[in-house]
Amino acid sequence: MKSIIFLVSVVASLFIIPSQPEAQEFQGQAVYISKTRMDLGTWGARMSEEQKKQMQSRLKNRLEKTYVLNFNKEESVFDEKEKLDAISGATDSWGNNFAAGEQYKNVKKNELIQSQEFYGKQFLVKDKLAAIDWKMGSETKQIGKYMCFKATATIPNTELTWYSFSWNEITNNDQESEEQPAATEGDTATTEIIEIEEVPSTLVEAWYTLQIPVGHGPAEYWGLPGLILEVSAGDTTMLCTKIVLNPQEKIEIEAPDKGKEITKVSYKETIVGKMMEMRNNRGRRICIKRID
Repeated sequence: MKSIIFLVSVVASLFIIPSQPEAQEFQGQAVYISKTRMDLGTWGARMSEEQKKQMQSRLKNRLEKTYVLNFNKEESVFDEKEKLDAISGATDSWGNNFAAGEQYKNVKKNELIQSQEFYGKQFLVKDKLAAIDWKMGSETKQIGKYMCFKATATIPNTELTWYSFSWNEITNNDQESEEQPAATEGDTATTEIIEIEEVPSTLVEAWYTLQIPVGHGPAEYWGLPGLILEVSAGDTTMLCTKIVLNPQEKIEIEAPDKGKEITKVSYKETIVGKMMEMRNNRGRRICIKRID
């Protein structure tokens, strides 16, 4: 009799005590608009206002982008919505080689998995999340219906642009090779010169909301006590324009899994090396034509 009463009480408790939702059951989706200011430098000083507007129009697909961040308590997937060129109607194939691919972050495991395609070859970059030393401020502002707090950080450029490429990187490599002293025969003593180089960094300003208490954010940014709704770094600002929490249709948050596994540093070395090879091959072809 006692056992029957105990069983009935246990069954009844299942209906009385509400079950606590697991961390993975909470989901959300945030849409971000990214805008980059175009710096034409001294070249732009010689352009008329009409020419500047035409240039901005032609480069709009590179200067303005739309991204989607799907997230739960621990994981997030961030990716760009593909946008056709407003003039040519084609995708930006050159720029896509050096743009960020689909990015998966797990803030609990400190894990980054990012899909990158470089000239038709697929890579799967696996690494740790960039360590960001945020300085929390007391300044606030409203973004939509969310109260946001300001945070700032100085982040090495290598953590922000490891998937991109600039021809200056090849120029710098060439200069370092030329400056390296050549060894001479008979040298028996060596002098060790230690130089402390300043690491190029970018000041980042972020605005996060405690109303959505997850450590996620767009692109490389994460690690604050609330969802990052706005972030500015250099000439680029990302602003959240739409948030949907716990949508009726379940969001699938899965890490990309196709491609050659590689680290961020190795991936950077791979694309710089390939671009140097392409430059050198182009130079050889030009020389052959001149000889003929």
